[in-house]
Amino acid sequence: MLLGRVAGTLVASCKDEGLSGQKLLLVRELGVDGRETGGHVVAVDAVGAGVGEVVLWASGSSARQTEATRDRPCDAVIMAIVDSWEVGGDEVYRKTPARGAWAS
Repeated sequence: MLLGRVAGTLVASCKDEGLSGQKLLLVRELGVDGRETGGHVVAVDAVGAGVGEVVLWASGSSARQTEATRDRPCDAVIMAIVDSWEVGGDEVYRKTPARGAWAS
């Protein structure tokens, strides 16, 4: 599993039938310190994430293990929305109640 922040949405009107009805989101990779690492990925959203939210995502064969992606042609999936995380006892991130904005 990897950390990321949803940067935007992706619309593909012509796609494989197995992706029909799936929401696609652009995710920026995050390091454990909460900073962007520079990488991006397009992921199927299995949990209803929105732009600006911090998420957990997986790639490769693990991406096809959720109910939403089982037997579908995808290489990345968002499978959790992060509420908070800490490293070494220090809080790095906490989701605000109103939206998925950075607390730090």
